[in-house]
Amino acid sequence: STDFEVHRNWLAITHNLPLSQWYYEATSEWTLDYPPFFAWFECALSHVAKYFDPQMLVIKNLNYTSQATIIFQRFSVIFTDILFIYAVRECCKCVNGKRAAKDILEKPTFILAVLLLWNFGLLIVDHIHFQYNGFLFGLMLLSVARLCQKRYLEGALLFAVLLHFKHIYIYVAPAYGIYLLRSYCFTANNADGSLKWRSFSFLHVTLLGLIVCLVSALSLGPFIVLGQLPQVISRLFPFKRGLCHAYWAPNFWALYNAMDKALTIFGLKCNLLDPTKIPRASMTGGLVQEFQHTVLPSVTPLATLICTFMSILPSVFCLWFKPQGPRGFLQCLVLCALSSFMFGWHVHEKAILLAILPLSLLSVQRAKDAGIYLILTTTGHFSLFPLLFTLPELPIKILLMLLFTVYSFSSLKSLFRRERPLLNWLETIYLIQLVPLEIFCEFIFPLTPWQQHFPFVPLLLTSVYCALGVTYAWLKLYVSVLTERISVRQKTE
Repeated sequence: STDFEVHRNWLAITHNLPLSQWYYEATSEWTLDYPPFFAWFECALSHVAKYFDPQMLVIKNLNYTSQATIIFQRFSVIFTDILFIYAVRECCKCVNGKRAAKDILEKPTFILAVLLLWNFGLLIVDHIHFQYNGFLFGLMLLSVARLCQKRYLEGALLFAVLLHFKHIYIYVAPAYGIYLLRSYCFTANNADGSLKWRSFSFLHVTLLGLIVCLVSALSLGPFIVLGQLPQVISRLFPFKRGLCHAYWAPNFWALYNAMDKALTIFGLKCNLLDPTKIPRASMTGGLVQEFQHTVLPSVTPLATLICTFMSILPSVFCLWFKPQGPRGFLQCLVLCALSSFMFGWHVHEKAILLAILPLSLLSVQRAKDAGIYLILTTTGHFSLFPLLFTLPELPIKILLMLLFTVYSFSSLKSLFRRERPLLNWLETIYLIQLVPLEIFCEFIFPLTPWQQHFPFVPLLLTSVYCALGVTYAWLKLYVSVLTERISVRQKTE
């Protein structure tokens, strides 16, 4: 896995070089592009890594690997997952466990614990593909739990720290900011749920501001003093990497790219386009690079920012005007994560977990959310299959996916057995079609002559088909949240 080399290189950089060179070192193509707290995390790990194999800490040992190196990296992920396990335990305390159940296996808290701890996507991304998402999601879930427990300052502190570990969580920052302002800085509401402006607490705002400023100063302060803040920011937000990641994440831009490709083929067939002016494999090479669309307008970082901002705005307004407590916060958090995944610049396919994990908390509380969860989780997890592309990994990923999916469907169906079906017939047919898609991509296509000339086709098909499911789940959740808020408003009036 490339990520083994990425993190090995970061271990070497932070272990051998002074702080002033961390974000300038470029011996490897995998330069340090995470916030400072994660760099310090790698630095701390490096002092343990030297006892396993000192050679992994040599910067010039590009693509270095050894049994000791792999063992260290694997066990470091397992060890840091302790925080994730603790966060899941705290989240389970926030779930209403009063629903009638025959035994503990049918209790919402037990089902939630399994859905989080045994999450297929997190399992393959961290423990097979290799990354450190477990403890980062642990920080996020723990901050969510603290907000649900009305321990607002702890929740704010944990999220501020998380942002300086991995900046992708800035996608859900609007949900945190609005909820803290609405629930913590305004200490009382009117009878109809509207704001009581006189209850605004300047003390609470000041405390939140101090937490953000102190954490930011601790993280970025040394680089500000060194005059290196612009360099750090350029590493964290590398817009030259292009609209899409090495393989298209299943979002709106995957559909946009596919439409551009289809229009290009149609234009060539009808002699409407000049073949000499079309970049060769401009959209299907699987490379991280800048590119231009052929027929549709090319997308700029500013355009994706505007689309993302507009897509999260309704959810933020709902949270502000009709907060509905922790449930409303979780809905907004998931919608912010999904909206950013749908329209963000250079989105990684693994970012779908940012919506799937918090949606797990909603899925055990209401049947409608459980149905959306099943669609998003099944589709999102299937979209991660291309991360594991070797033959030995094929039966492993299929078996793990089947086990998790069967448990998700059976446990949630049992939990809401007295309510309406979780999925309608159209949704069921869509999910079933993932089976023939996998058979074609893994077993049939590699045997055809097309494999040599169009190797990117399985990725394209997987990405585009999953993008339809993710888009549907996003729209369905949005409609559900908006109708719920309208219904609440009508009742209060």
